[in-house]
Amino acid sequence: MEPIKTEIGKIYKSESGRVLASLIRILGDLDLAEEALQDAFYKALEKWPKEGIPKNPYSWLVSAGKFKAIDSIRRLGRGKELFPEKLSLEKEDLDGDFIDPQDWENILIEDDQLRLIFYCCHPLIPLDSRIALSLKEVCGMSTDEIAQAYLVSFETIKKRISRAKALIKEKKIPYEIPSKAEVTRRTDAVLHVIYLIYNEGYSASSGEVHIRRELTEEAIFLSRKLVELSSSPESLGLLALLLLQESRRESRVTKNGDLIPLENQDRSLWDKKLIREGVQLIQHAVMSGRLGPYTLQAAIASVHTLADSVQNTQWNLIIGYYDMLLTINTSPVVELNRAIAVGMHEGPEAGLAIIQRLLKNKELDSYHIIYSAQAELLKRLGRKKEAIKAYKQALELVHQEPEERYLKKQLSKILN
Repeated sequence: MEPIKTEIGKIYKSESGRVLASLIRILGDLDLAEEALQDAFYKALEKWPKEGIPKNPYSWLVSAGKFKAIDSIRRLGRGKELFPEKLSLEKEDLDGDFIDPQDWENILIEDDQLRLIFYCCHPLIPLDSRIALSLKEVCGMSTDEIAQAYLVSFETIKKRISRAKALIKEKKIPYEIPSKAEVTRRTDAVLHVIYLIYNEGYSASSGEVHIRRELTEEAIFLSRKLVELSSSPESLGLLALLLLQESRRESRVTKNGDLIPLENQDRSLWDKKLIREGVQLIQHAVMSGRLGPYTLQAAIASVHTLADSVQNTQWNLIIGYYDMLLTINTSPVVELNRAIAVGMHEGPEAGLAIIQRLLKNKELDSYHIIYSAQAELLKRLGRKKEAIKAYKQALELVHQEPEERYLKKQLSKILN
């Protein structure tokens, strides 16, 4: 039974966003759809260990959620009040078993996913609330995971999500893919959300795995769909960035899930097709004459993917791109990434000087990566005691098991 429960947990991570998107379309109410989603998974936990996992978990869960919601609506007598034209509440809808997967072939799942992200990114919702709501609803991140990713408190994220939901109800925000003109107004927020979804998949903020493939694949899918709707330079830049990062996926962890640092990665495993596509997209984005943050990050990623080794990487070019990026985005995380590049190009002392300055920034107090980067540079300088202290600080803050194992391994090498 336990293996099936584990499998259901994986299905929740991979399918909950798609199921929720379809339930919102069917039920017309975010809170009701969330409740229906949870009911569907409770039903799955009850039935699947006995009957087995269905061939199409998505359609089973949407069907189960719909029927549970209809039951709830009928008990409360609220059908007409909520959505008289969206659902039939006749008895025949409640009879029989769950809908056969073949009956769902014509459901526009892709449209549902796009509706959901634009729904969460409506301009009437404040930007910070849009992002928090999107991460929760589109990719199923918990409030705690979002707080860790954003380096803010749990309560702050909880309030942002609550505020977004309240505005959706108050302003009666429609669940739809907006017009072309409206797409442009929401593109920046949507790009940022897709970027954050990919980052969570590329390096999970917590948990047992470093890479969450269901999130990286979801982000790339959404990015491609957005390019189809609006091929702005930054839409192209973001897709290029995601493809270039994704090209290294197979080389980043061992079969046991342990991290492989960049210098030890087998570059023959890098996906050349994705690299070619990413570089072509950068070229198209650059031709516009406007270099935005995603295009610049894609350019940095391209320097890495086109190099044959860490030693032969054009670190000076990467530093130049980071300098350009900092004129647009003064994020301390960008400064940290630049410091690491400086440490590779100019030597560990130069990189460490920047990190020491950044450590005075309270925004990075709980960011384990700054301490692990500090430890690596101190180790290269032979400052053993300080490196040990920095590794220990990183270990106190890390929430992801593969990163914790990696840090412990590096610490052990110094101690032994």
